[in-house]
Amino acid sequence: MVVLTCAEAQGRARVVRVEQYAVDLDLTRGEEVFGSTTVVRFAALEAGVDTFVELRPSRLVRAELDGAAIDPGELREGRLPLRGLAAGEHVLRVEALMPYSRVGEGMHRFTDPQDGKVYVYTQCCVTDAPLVFACFDQPDLKAVFRVSVTAPEGWTVLGNGVAARVGEAGSGAGRWECAPTPPISTYLMAVAAGPFHSVRTEHAGLPFGLHVRSSLGRYLEADAAELLEVTRRCFDRYHEIFDEPYPFDSYDQAFVPEFNAGAMENPGLVTFRDEFIHRSAVTETEQQTRAMVIAHEMAHMWFGDLVTLRWWDDIWLNESFAEYMGYQVLSEATRFGDTWTDFAVARKSWGYDADERPSTHPVAPDPDAVPDTAAALGNFDGISYAKGASALRQLVVWLGEKSFLAGINEHFARHRFGNATLADFLDSLARASDRDVRGWAESWLRTTGVDTLVPRVGESGARRWYVDVEHRGDRPHRLAVGLYDRAAADESRLVLRERLERDVPPDGGRLTVTLDGPRPDLVLVNDLDWTYAKVRLDPVSWGTVRSVLSGLPGQLSRAVVWNAARDMLREAELGPLEYVRMARAHLPFETDNAVVQGVLAFARGYAADRCLSGAQRTEALGLLGEVCRELLAAGGGGGVVSGAGAGGSGVRLTAARYFIDCATEPAELLAWQAAGEVPGGGPALDVELRWRLLLRLSVLGAVDTAEIEEARAADASARGAEAAARCRAALPEAAAKEKAWEDMFGPADALSNYLFTATAQGFWQPEQSGLLHGFVARYFTDVVPLAARRGPALAEAAGRYAFPAVFVDEETLTRGEECLASGRPVPALRRRLEDQLDDLRRALGVRAAIS
Repeated sequence: MVVLTCAEAQGRARVVRVEQYAVDLDLTRGEEVFGSTTVVRFAALEAGVDTFVELRPSRLVRAELDGAAIDPGELREGRLPLRGLAAGEHVLRVEALMPYSRVGEGMHRFTDPQDGKVYVYTQCCVTDAPLVFACFDQPDLKAVFRVSVTAPEGWTVLGNGVAARVGEAGSGAGRWECAPTPPISTYLMAVAAGPFHSVRTEHAGLPFGLHVRSSLGRYLEADAAELLEVTRRCFDRYHEIFDEPYPFDSYDQAFVPEFNAGAMENPGLVTFRDEFIHRSAVTETEQQTRAMVIAHEMAHMWFGDLVTLRWWDDIWLNESFAEYMGYQVLSEATRFGDTWTDFAVARKSWGYDADERPSTHPVAPDPDAVPDTAAALGNFDGISYAKGASALRQLVVWLGEKSFLAGINEHFARHRFGNATLADFLDSLARASDRDVRGWAESWLRTTGVDTLVPRVGESGARRWYVDVEHRGDRPHRLAVGLYDRAAADESRLVLRERLERDVPPDGGRLTVTLDGPRPDLVLVNDLDWTYAKVRLDPVSWGTVRSVLSGLPGQLSRAVVWNAARDMLREAELGPLEYVRMARAHLPFETDNAVVQGVLAFARGYAADRCLSGAQRTEALGLLGEVCRELLAAGGGGGVVSGAGAGGSGVRLTAARYFIDCATEPAELLAWQAAGEVPGGGPALDVELRWRLLLRLSVLGAVDTAEIEEARAADASARGAEAAARCRAALPEAAAKEKAWEDMFGPADALSNYLFTATAQGFWQPEQSGLLHGFVARYFTDVVPLAARRGPALAEAAGRYAFPAVFVDEETLTRGEECLASGRPVPALRRRLEDQLDDLRRALGVRAAIS
């Protein structure tokens, strides 16, 4: 397949206008292919145009331009040429057999192992629409879509417009037609079909629906009230702040199997990964995450669907806005009022990490920095999501919410059902404010890297003190500085004396504040986390948080401190064991589950597994186990667990999960397994917790294949199949490792994207380094052809999950660098390997600092 370049897209947009796609899909052609007939009505804007449409079929059956046949042999590398077009209207008709996907690209087909029922759905972003229908596949050639589908009897069909069954198609099949859409981009065309379990309602005069495969129907029923409540509240809030009403005729949300992303913003038919339909107990934080994704995807109906980027350099115009609006609207309109804490802990660190790698890029890069669609795929990352949302949050603080929303509404009005660029958006903001938004954008959106704010605090006279903030960076920042004192009655608590709102000048300018009174015990720069910057603490403040961090009021303020400690560890300014000891001292008193979950995840996954080895790692795991034991015993706070088998505290469930993950001996886990619950009133071992426990027992060699198969027989679901694959790959046995490797990298290519990921997650374990060492060299040999033959989604998964991250050594680094230097990895794998090797260098630096 040839990738589309920005220059090609710009050239095609100058000579072609697309009016309509009539797409007819036949889903009754068997297990390997489906029928796709596309009629494209378009215009050539000048005489003698040479152009092309994209199509990646199993077989091109027939193609006709204005009634004249095109030789199917003309189709090469996914492009069908259209030569010498006369100026004016044209009709292209393409009939093809298209391949079903097993890796979530194009039309994905899934057979539910629990009941044998089949489901299909499309994923057309960024480059995969030609795996479904023939098209001019670029975002600025919008068109009306008229979609019809032939589907097996008993199936429901969903699309961008309201889908209605219109008759029989013979052999027990049904015929469906979707209402025509307004003009949308090819990457947003969507169909989902299968014997769905659906919950339907109406809101604001529009049909709303929730859909999931039949075997998860009872879990959808348990979650439906919550899902619909969040959907309605977010929908109403968007209508309060946006002048433009919801632009489509319905709002369906389909939770589909083996979905690569978290969700996809198809107009009128949002698709989500079906893990969001909970079949076991979950924490309040996890419910909040699901709600945020709902709010995020709904924001896309305006940011991305109504007004769409012109080229993929402006991904941020979609993702940064949806990310920011998702968190903000959720906090304003639903019961999840503390969403920005979760953003600080779970999302912002994603942006910080991405921004410090060699692969970083501006939030809004220049078009020549995204020369083709392969480059664009790599930019769906922590920069375009988390950093961009952080920048927008800072923009709102700096500009004011009223002016920000006025600019957004101006933008929607000017570009309704069209395309827009960064320059267009800045024009809209400039109309709504007299501030220098273009200068702000140059500083924030066109640059890379993370600024650092370092305070110095000292006395400047009798009962006078100062804080001088050194600004290492170029961006302006508006932030809060929190001044805290130890409580007179209880020195384990801090009380807020004052919170100052100040501007830090750009280009390395310093902020200096002089105040009367005694020096505070804690000066916290970027309190409330308004801006995107690394922060440090002065020595006195650092000593204060080391002793009384858990007594700092406000979970968002505590998150800022934990993020500072996290960054210090990554930059070898804080030892990994010291970070773990901070967690041991303060997490038992933490009441916010997002903080508990985020700190435990980083302490286990990075501090212990990447930065420590041998006795030090064992010590760290023991300390984290003690944290979890205390949290389990305390039983308070942190959000109510909900979902199937609900009950208890969100913090306790998180503690139970990480107690399992940190166990170094199997005896206590075996006792839990036998009891079917966590002792002392802890959570019951529901299906997901049982699998987590079985995985850890597999790593520790305390179970065998027979016990895994017994658990698999008890849980015949797709998630059970993934969990069993994870456990089998984790067994500390040479035969199990060889079998897992062959499943992942062998020529059969039988694993779906989810089964590949599960196997890779189980395979590499720090406890098994002796057994696994020989696979490091094999990884760099085998991953390159695998990525080339199985496509970008599998390439990304192979780089993310199958990389030998547990080997933090120079040998692994050298082999990885040699693999990259060979030029053989495809772009999706190359980007992931670059990031993995940068993380490896950083972890090696931490190890060197503590050796």
